[in-house]
Amino acid sequence: MTRSMTAFARQEAEHSWGSLIWEIRSVNHRYLEPHLRMPESLRELEGSLREQLRKKLSRGKVECTLRFHPEAQAQQLTVNSEFAKELIAAADEVAALSLSGNTQPMNPLDVLRWPGVLQDAQIDMDQVKAEALKLFGRALDDLIAGREREGAELNALIEQRLVSISEIVVEVRSKLPQILQAQRDNLRSRLEELKEDLDEGRLEQEMVMLAQKADVDEEMDRLNTHVLEVRRVLKQKGPIGRRLDFLMQELNREANTLSSKSIVADTTQCAVELKVLIEQMREQIQNIE
Repeated sequence: MTRSMTAFARQEAEHSWGSLIWEIRSVNHRYLEPHLRMPESLRELEGSLREQLRKKLSRGKVECTLRFHPEAQAQQLTVNSEFAKELIAAADEVAALSLSGNTQPMNPLDVLRWPGVLQDAQIDMDQVKAEALKLFGRALDDLIAGREREGAELNALIEQRLVSISEIVVEVRSKLPQILQAQRDNLRSRLEELKEDLDEGRLEQEMVMLAQKADVDEEMDRLNTHVLEVRRVLKQKGPIGRRLDFLMQELNREANTLSSKSIVADTTQCAVELKVLIEQMREQIQNIE
């Protein structure tokens, strides 16, 4: 299923000890680039959160913000004494190794600033962390659903332009015999106007060169092949954006060749219309995962 890289999700949960709010925003990006913002007391969840993102998303710049609002009666602070002792002992051990001989005790304020030393007295932080992970999962599922809905819209827009490209290919093919005949008649008339001996061999040689220059059957075949490939890729599961971007380059290459081989305004106009359609698809594909 086609997924966009642009979406937004928000999930909120109320508990006796407070509330949690997750907001996730994602925009297009060449790779998966997550940015996590959360309270320091919940920072240790970062590894698990990044793992969830890697499992469910492949591309996009993803900004995840967690807000934790404890209930007023649960906002008293207590010191995690065991952790503080371990921190001070580690600081003393490092200070003892100092070549300068500086063994001043660790500043108490520095100890208190260390994440995990101060805790909410009446809150089970393990429960808060578990709920935060669960809520993140729901928010991430909402984000993916939003990306899929927008992806379906992008799919429809691309399909419209693929139909237009196929119609242009049919139009060019139908006009080519008349174009070549008109050019043949024009060349013959110009030679006759010169009142010179008409060398049939030279005339045929000129017509062969003209036909070779105007022969775009190969380009038309490749355009049709690329259109079929784009449709096939759009039905695939998983990330498809880079593959589609490559196919846009190939479609544009054929449109440029058609333009360079054009001998009348009609085919030039068709080449211009092809380039416009391809560019419109390319812009949409930049948002596809």
